[in-house]
Amino acid sequence: MKNHNVNLRESIEEMIATGKLTPGQHLDETELATQYGVSRTPVREALIQLASMGIIVIRPRRGAVVAEIGPQQLVEMFEVMAEFEAMCGRLAARRMSVEEQAQLLAAHQACKDACQARDSDAYFYQNELFHDAIYTGSHNAFLADQARALHRRLRPYRRLQLRVRDRLANSYSEHEAVVQAIVDGEGERTAELLRSHIMIQGQRFADLMASLDQLQARAA
Repeated sequence: MKNHNVNLRESIEEMIATGKLTPGQHLDETELATQYGVSRTPVREALIQLASMGIIVIRPRRGAVVAEIGPQQLVEMFEVMAEFEAMCGRLAARRMSVEEQAQLLAAHQACKDACQARDSDAYFYQNELFHDAIYTGSHNAFLADQARALHRRLRPYRRLQLRVRDRLANSYSEHEAVVQAIVDGEGERTAELLRSHIMIQGQRFADLMASLDQLQARAA
């Protein structure tokens, strides 16, 4: 049952990340139970787990809704994410093993393939593996856990960014510079590149907000 609950939680989380469930949308326990062919109990447990991660919000007498992040909070969360990534990258440039570098390069190649195919969904998943390889390569388990938690919280918004025009190609180009800096052991350079890669400001933030508005309009 425990495994089943984990799979259910991950499935609901995936629907949120991919925009099938949008920020502010109500989550009906009965509908989800019917959809997954389970009782309401595992659905409720999955929603409680997602609420503990900040991905959904459970309100008294109103049930669960997909968490909404206001524009200011979103900027603040990306600022923190940028610093987590910078710290992980700085450490990874010093500590990554040859085998870990090979995994990073494999994820980078997979991103390239998805980019050339203009497949933003495939790129999204390979991009997650790319960044996770950097977290692992930091060899700081506490920092990696914190980075992964915030990364998951921002998944729907990071995914939307990739659908903005030219973002795939730009993202891959930024990855290329990060990989080179890590392989060269340049910690400060890696940190600087990753901080810039994650930060959303100016036009990138405007594009993200416009994409979110379009997604919510389609769901309405």
